[in-house]
Amino acid sequence: MATFTILFLGDIVGEVGRNIVQRYLPSLKSTHKPLFTIVNGENTAAGIGITPKIADQIFDWGVDAITLGNHSFNKREIGPYLDQEPNILRPINFSARLPGHGTTVLESDGVTLTVANVSGRVGMDPVYDDPFMAVDRICETSPGFIFIDFHGEATSEKVAMGWHCDGRACAVVGTHTHVQTADERVLPQGTAYITDVGMCGPLNGVLGMDRDIILRRFRGDLPERFEVAGGPGVICGVVINVERSTGRAMRIERIRIGE
Repeated sequence: MATFTILFLGDIVGEVGRNIVQRYLPSLKSTHKPLFTIVNGENTAAGIGITPKIADQIFDWGVDAITLGNHSFNKREIGPYLDQEPNILRPINFSARLPGHGTTVLESDGVTLTVANVSGRVGMDPVYDDPFMAVDRICETSPGFIFIDFHGEATSEKVAMGWHCDGRACAVVGTHTHVQTADERVLPQGTAYITDVGMCGPLNGVLGMDRDIILRRFRGDLPERFEVAGGPGVICGVVINVERSTGRAMRIERIRIGE
């Protein structure tokens, strides 16, 4: 049975996340030989947003597509870049008035893969359009096989999206919470699913942020600006094997590498 492999790495957080991905990505690609490599980059610039310079660096590492999320526009200079670069995606269910696009089509070795970025609404900014209707449009109109990064807060909404896409997408992977879940599986109709891939960033922070600042906030001190933690990093991601003839996922495997 002929298959191809997708490597997806979760939210890259700040300089620590960028450094560990740059360090380990060559060996990950050598080991798993992915046909497509995708990362979530919405936290790459000091933990919030992304800049054109950082996006160019990530593409230079051999990444095929970058997905984003609710922090897509935190760096104002990214707007024109999102319009110009086809393989960086902000959630498709953001307002159509915003720069950028939510899908791209990748082609390699005879395989066509539509990559889509979609944001959840539960616990997120309420201005986003219905993600389930957005996914319906993607599945009805997109070429080739479909890979969805569902950037959401609520476990229930993510699980529901997995079932909503079963048999229509080769994979639905959750991002945003930065904590890798242990529920990876292939759903009955052949869609690989995981509630959250996790992050690539500081191991000893709180979701990648400086833990002392976060602790003071939880204890009721005056709010402070969040800063990315230092120290060792961790890489979290998934490897997905997909049947070439049908687009059915055959296997999904978690990756976690700590320094």
